[in-house]
Order: sequence, then C-alpha cells, then structure tokens
Amino acid sequence: MLILLWGVASEEPLAAVGAALDHLGVPTQVVDQRDVLDTEIDLEVGETVHGEVRVRDRRVDLSAVTGCYLRPYDIHHLPAVADAGPDGPSWRHADAIDECLLCWSAITPALVVNRPQTMASNGSKPYQLDLIRRFGFQIPQTLVTTCSAEVRAFWQRHDTVIYKSVSGVRSRVSRLRPEHLDRLDHVASCPTQFQKYIVGTDYRVHVVGDEVFACEIRAEADDYRYADQSSVMIEAKELPLVVEERCIRLAQALGLPVAGIDLRRTPHDDWYCFEVNPSPAFSYYQQETGQPIDGAIASLLVAGSRTNGQ
Repeated sequence: MLILLWGVASEEPLAAVGAALDHLGVPTQVVDQRDVLDTEIDLEVGETVHGEVRVRDRRVDLSAVTGCYLRPYDIHHLPAVADAGPDGPSWRHADAIDECLLCWSAITPALVVNRPQTMASNGSKPYQLDLIRRFGFQIPQTLVTTCSAEVRAFWQRHDTVIYKSVSGVRSRVSRLRPEHLDRLDHVASCPTQFQKYIVGTDYRVHVVGDEVFACEIRAEADDYRYADQSSVMIEAKELPLVVEERCIRLAQALGLPVAGIDLRRTPHDDWYCFEVNPSPAFSYYQQETGQPIDGAIASLLVAGSRTNGQ
C-alpha cells in the first residue's frame, strides 16, 4: 500500500490528509509542486500503467501507488515557473510534468481523489446545474447571457438577483444593485451567470465515500467566503435523511469520491443546490466544526487500496 499526495505540500487540505495518513501509519509519498523544476517523470502505458517520478534523489514507483489525493495548484502561479515566463524551458518543463501526472491520474487503477475527468462538470456551472436538478434538488432560476437587455428583464422579473462566473474558476457571488446599472453592458464581453436570489440558510456538505459531514453557515454577506470571518457562524448539523442520501447519490453519479456540495434551505424547507465542488478546501470547515473530514479521506484512500487488492 502506498498513497501519493500531489500538490503544494503546505496547503492545508493536502497537509491535513497527509497528517491523517501518518496517524494511520500508512506509507505516503508527497510530490510537491514547488519542486517541479527538480522533478522528472517516466510514464509507460500499455496493458498496464508503469512509471516513475524522480524528485532529486527520491524515486516514486507509480505502479506501486494504490491511492492518490490530488490538489494541484496552477503551476504557472508558482514563483519558480512564473518568473521564468511562458517562453522559457522552465515553463515548458513544468507544463510537461503536470500533464504527465494528470494523464497518469486519469488512467491509473489506483483510487484517485478525484480523477481529473470526473471534476470536469464543474467547468461549466450551467451544465452542472442541469445534472444537479436530476437528483431532486431545487435550482435557482438562471440566466447565462451576454445581453444587458436580457439581464435587465431577468432582474425586473425576479427583483433580487445575484451574479457569478459561469466557469469553474472561483468567483465572488454578489447581488445586483442599482450601482451596477452602468456596467451591465460589460456582459457583452463576458458571458455571465445570473440567478434569482434564494432566501434561506447556507449549508456546506462534504461527502466522503458514503459519509456525510454537513455544517450550517450563517452570515449577512452575499458570499460568506469573503465576509469578515468574525461575522460568520459555522456549526456542524445533521441533514434530513432524504437530503443526505441525495447528496451521496449526486456525488457518486458525478464520479466524485470526495465532494463539497453547496446547499441552501429555505424557510419553507425547500433544499436548493448551487454547486458541487470536486476539490473542496474542507480544512476551513473542519477547523470551525471539528468534523474529522481529513481522517475520513485518509480512511477512504486506505479502504480503496484494500478493495483493489493491495
């Protein structure tokens, strides 16, 4: 049994899972992206997948890896790569290393949390919303457009509207306000997603295999992630069984052993789902609630390795 961790080693979720694996006494290897310029990979794909990662004098036999936890950072933002520029050999080398590891993680028989291809649904919020609706969750009335007239009509129809990115790139959720009127024509240059504002209480649900860790979030801000954290209250909560089961089925249908699901419960007890995050930064919620999400991910990786006969 060997668990591979790939990303920036000091990043909190990756470090937390690594510590949980150490606590279980499980052999691990970390491929730290900060060492990318000192990293080499050989990858051979046939009836089986073979390969080796070399970081200076350390070697990792990829065929021995039974489980992998991925949280790769945008390699171009790391100083060693960014400073080299896109035309330099360091940039090209970093790209090649990332591409090889992504290819390996897509085809290895090891349990991967989560495979790149299963995370793709988050690249299009409207597409993912359609998938979410199939599992019984309510979704907000949504408009994706480059036409300011359509935005104005949607806003008039729904009174209170929020806007956010269409893509999987993290963006701030904000409410449309009168001061935005002069900027609405800017959507002509960038397709933007607008949604009817749903009154209610936010919940973040982490699904790890068949385990569910839910917490209730209370904040005055439109997007609690960017609010003054002293004004944000996060508390572990039990979900109604039907909602819990719906979350598990949704994560499984998307092929995600680990998922972060954003819900809102209305005063009328309707449950809306806004998004399924395929690489959730669970450590923020774990610190606030004490929920052992890192241990659950570590145990999932170990159990998956045993299921594969390793």
